[in-house]
Amino acid sequence: MKKIKLKNIFIHIILISVCILSLVPLLWLLSTALKGRSENIFAYPPIFIPRDFTLDNFKEVLKLVPIVKYVINSFIVAISTVFLNVILSALAAYPLARMNFKGKKIAFFSILATIMVPFQTIMLPVYIITLKLHLCDNYSDLMGYLGLIMPFAVNAFGIFLLRQAFLTIPKEIEESAVIDGCNSFQIFYKLLLPMIKPSLALLAIFTFIGSWGEFLWPSIILTNENLYTLPVGINNLSSAFSADYRLVAAGSIVSIIPIIIFFLALQKYFISGTTEGAVKG
Repeated sequence: MKKIKLKNIFIHIILISVCILSLVPLLWLLSTALKGRSENIFAYPPIFIPRDFTLDNFKEVLKLVPIVKYVINSFIVAISTVFLNVILSALAAYPLARMNFKGKKIAFFSILATIMVPFQTIMLPVYIITLKLHLCDNYSDLMGYLGLIMPFAVNAFGIFLLRQAFLTIPKEIEESAVIDGCNSFQIFYKLLLPMIKPSLALLAIFTFIGSWGEFLWPSIILTNENLYTLPVGINNLSSAFSADYRLVAAGSIVSIIPIIIFFLALQKYFISGTTEGAVKG
């Protein structure tokens, strides 16, 4: 018993240490954002607790940069991407998990293989296709939003995750629904989808974080500053105020808050979602 307790204590010490190390950059960013002009943010040794505490940096960022507009743009893109990812991934995963058809394994492994292809390698053809389809802000704001959303509307990870979740559901449940007179769509929408809510929430979290933090694609496809997402806007902030890292830190903190809120809202599904697809392969 003593050995087990000592082992648990040692494991907890390691986990707590890793957690603290992970939080240090965020705490330093918050500390920098809360420091006044009279305080040296590059002091050595570093001072985490601000001596000249102020919220003026946040007020100045909100006043000098249309950061609220950037946040709204990011929300529109991120929520739309999450919605399309959840719906389209579920529609693709359902037949791969529950139906039998010719070429099923080839289709699944072909989709799975695309995980190994970085987006940067296909970015040029995607960009050309986007321009050919007029999905850019040169035509309208709506087309600009679509140009940001459509390349990430579905991905292989989401299909794989939901397929694994569907496989954990006993087929007897589906057979009972067929006997009761349900068609395939009713089984999918009313029966199976509610049973994989943890995996749907997990996919939503990962998709939201990825879409919210996406910088490369928006910086390439956007030309209208009114459609800038938050990462692109924060990058402009760092260029405009390169000598004032307090403002850059304040803008970065603003960009992190929605991700934390979204994660906390869905955290009860997170652990169950990560293990739901681990039963069957």
